[in-house]
Amino acid sequence: MPPSSPTAAPPSPLAFIPPSLDPFGIAASCQAVASAWARHPFELASRMLDFNVGLTAIQGQFLAHAAGIGSDPVKPSVYDERFQDPAWNDNPWFDYLKEVYLLGTHAVEDALFATPDVPDKTRRQAAFWVRQWLNALAPSNFLWTNPVALQRMVASGGMSLVDGYRQWLEDLAEGDVSIVDKAGFELGRDIAATPGQVVLRNRLLELIQYAPTTPTVARLPIVIIAPWINKYYVLDMGRERSLVRYLVDQGFTVFITSWKNPDGDMGNTRFDDYLSEGALAAMKAARDICGVEAVHAVGYCIGGTLLASTLAWAARDEAAPAPAAHWTLFTTLVDFSNPGDIDVFITEESVAWIEQTMASQGGFLDGKQMGTSFRWLRPNSLVWRYMVSGYLYGEEPPPMDVLQWNMDCTRLPAAMHSFYLREFYLNNRLVQPDAVTLAGRPIDLGRIQAPLYAVGAEQDHIAPWKETFKIAANVGGPVHYTLATSGHILGILNPPVNPPKRRYWSGDATGVRDPEAWRQGLEKIQGSWWEDWARWLREVCGPQVPAREPGSADYPPLVPAPGSYVRE
Repeated sequence: MPPSSPTAAPPSPLAFIPPSLDPFGIAASCQAVASAWARHPFELASRMLDFNVGLTAIQGQFLAHAAGIGSDPVKPSVYDERFQDPAWNDNPWFDYLKEVYLLGTHAVEDALFATPDVPDKTRRQAAFWVRQWLNALAPSNFLWTNPVALQRMVASGGMSLVDGYRQWLEDLAEGDVSIVDKAGFELGRDIAATPGQVVLRNRLLELIQYAPTTPTVARLPIVIIAPWINKYYVLDMGRERSLVRYLVDQGFTVFITSWKNPDGDMGNTRFDDYLSEGALAAMKAARDICGVEAVHAVGYCIGGTLLASTLAWAARDEAAPAPAAHWTLFTTLVDFSNPGDIDVFITEESVAWIEQTMASQGGFLDGKQMGTSFRWLRPNSLVWRYMVSGYLYGEEPPPMDVLQWNMDCTRLPAAMHSFYLREFYLNNRLVQPDAVTLAGRPIDLGRIQAPLYAVGAEQDHIAPWKETFKIAANVGGPVHYTLATSGHILGILNPPVNPPKRRYWSGDATGVRDPEAWRQGLEKIQGSWWEDWARWLREVCGPQVPAREPGSADYPPLVPAPGSYVRE
């Protein structure tokens, strides 16, 4: 079919919605895509024809299925949990509903991403918002089109729906969908339970030093800069999945930042303050307590962005010793040019709207708003799944430490968050030499010469691994990169188990710009990357010295771990 000539499209009523009423570009992006396809009617007709061909195949399969033959023309992804129950395949009618729904969603999403004559970000925005509606309309979300819900209703004599109605009323009162049994875990007992002491407290953080479990430890301590979006104990879950406990048991002195949960009085707290009173203060305390000239610093997510900024800030003063001799990053962005699904929320209008929201809330962004935003990046697994299991199946929310952490939200100071969104996400200035000034110094990541061990996660939708890989070409020192399977959280919570459950790729990435070529040149290793990292740490953290108990004369222990800030 020859390409069609663009034709004029009639004006859409959505075009007259001002940006102030559409801060996330929902109407604007959908209107732009609709107008673009209206200017290319022949291409649109071709796609509609392909859809009708697929629909005819599904209708033929429906008749064949009823006769006990044939196979599905459209199969759900192995990662799509909505249609994994055999009931979706065994019953011809429900199989037909599933097939038509999947065919339609694939056709719409493919068309959105192929929209001609519009910017790529507009396509991605429209696809994201339309996908929200498509996910909401899945037959698995409704009683009469969900065979599993109907089976449970019949088997329970209707009690599954009674229990689901009670669960819905409880969630309505809470103002949120329950995804976890919050009574299942207690801080200091089941989670955040590794023994230690708070050895430093200021207005931004408590610094925890953990008690040793080995008679000797590596000379240089490890200081972990945790993210302040949610609580630090994502790295100190139950005993089997605690990265902190693993490091302590491997013979390292470990410190971690537990950040203050900001209130309105901290609205003017800046990113600079997190650098000077946070990362720098934590590394100084660890150096003083252990009597060493430098530490091994670790940063996770936004904590890693802060750590990279801090080391670039320190490198500006060549006469002063670097606070970290070497460092590690977990799922950390420094180049925000393509930050994944969250990019749909980042526009000038959306940032201005967030700033207005923070001002109206007293100088901070409420943690529930941030948590909700991240959950809607993966609505099928983090929203609809729990609505279906709770309201249609009548199931209680499960006890799971990671989900409890996920719901333990923190607030974000207005000044810090505005700077972070504008300078990093919106303007991508962190990778531009000397484009960002922090604590009085313009910073350049290229000045960092300390060896780096960086970790990305293959299915990470918050910090896509190919974007985190870009750190390799933006720092001056050697880079060892490791790619773990799984996502933003479970890719990091990756303890050694027998038999191994996970795999990873690992190798030198110094100066490499092509992440896929890097991966293709490596063998996929079965097991936990924690073991590879521990070997690397032993090589760089120096000889063994007698184990250190928490604190010192200048930094006396204040309270036992997990401290007080984490409970706020």
